[in-house]
Amino acid sequence: MKAARLYGKNDLRVDDVPTPGIADDEMLVRVRAATVCGTDLRMYANGAAGIDEGRPLTLCHEFAGTIEKLGKKVKGYELGQRVSVAPNIGCGICDVCVSGDSHHCGGLVAIGVHIDGAFAEFVRIPALAIAHGNVTPIADKVSFRAAAANEAFACVYNSFERYGVNPGDAVLIIGAGAIGMMHAKLALMAGAPTVILNDLSEERLAQCKAIEPRVITVSTDLKDAVSRETNGGGANVVITACSVPAVQEQAFGYAALNGRVNFFGGLPSGKDARLDTNQIHYKQLQVSGTTRSSLCHYRKTLDLISKGLVDIDPLVTDSYRIEDIHRAFENAAAQKGVKHAIEFD
Repeated sequence: MKAARLYGKNDLRVDDVPTPGIADDEMLVRVRAATVCGTDLRMYANGAAGIDEGRPLTLCHEFAGTIEKLGKKVKGYELGQRVSVAPNIGCGICDVCVSGDSHHCGGLVAIGVHIDGAFAEFVRIPALAIAHGNVTPIADKVSFRAAAANEAFACVYNSFERYGVNPGDAVLIIGAGAIGMMHAKLALMAGAPTVILNDLSEERLAQCKAIEPRVITVSTDLKDAVSRETNGGGANVVITACSVPAVQEQAFGYAALNGRVNFFGGLPSGKDARLDTNQIHYKQLQVSGTTRSSLCHYRKTLDLISKGLVDIDPLVTDSYRIEDIHRAFENAAAQKGVKHAIEFD
């Protein structure tokens, strides 16, 4: 099979490799769609511990496909079944896992980060992932590309549960990528009549507006735009859907009294934000941050997609063959398009 394997910093190669074998308690998934994530781009640009010339890694943790092979001990699944796979595999034993937060397990193993992922024609699913419920069947009406992008959507939903959106709220999202658009779609679903999407790229804002005409796009003079759209009151919810210290520093200034601010985008190593905590104090702000998603989040968002409550298909704006993965990475890094997918026949 063909697989895109990382050998080190800026060294991604499409190799011909053996199709993985499976044990009696594992499964093999034929990948139909695999979407590019910021984690893939960071690992490509910076390299990652444990990955080198002698130990390459197949990237990608956002994927969906069909079950190609089943170990004889695997129950509850069928050959040919359409599935999507949550990539984060906890130990299942520690208190964190038992609490439902296996995505924060100290012994976490992630497909496409620690073990071979889905920029390949086939991917092996470990026994623990199957036993813990990481593999979720998907309905025929759910596209493989939407099911692949669901991993990112589940991370957004984790944040959505923290900050909450009430009918009538004004929501500001800073960062107009796929993540920003997923926040916007959830806010609209929850009854927010005012959803402001901010980005420096006019091109990306235009793409987002074409996908979701109800959003208000703003590229400059954001404070004035927020004041104008909220009658001077500020946004009830402010989400930083980008990894920029200055954006985090400015976020409290856009928030209304009793507003909620969510730091979704983590900052690069070595970067810090200086926060004016007086604004938290005097505005009575609720501030949250979230990372990854639980298996419950993953299934919840798949259900939202399946029931037609949120349509994330249009967010996958660009599709490529595995041989063109470098172009996919280049376009994703340059913020051309919204979400990029490697698709297989």
